[in-house]
Amino acid sequence: MSQPPMSQPPVSEEPAPSCLICATVAGSPGTAALTWVRERDEHGRERWLCPPCARRHVRDIEAKLSHEWW
Repeated sequence: MSQPPMSQPPVSEEPAPSCLICATVAGSPGTAALTWVRERDEHGRERWLCPPCARRHVRDIEAKLSHEWW
């Protein structure tokens, strides 16, 4: 008896994000969510920072948080 073909995971058609500062491209969209920083500007556009750039600019990122976070 033959077995049914195994289903393949869905392929994301969304391009992998690239870093706003250094233009590094993430390996895949799924892994970027784990290690990259994502923010939305006032127009709703996504902007990404790779882990090294996020570490270098963490003070700038924290400065954008509202005072309720502190």
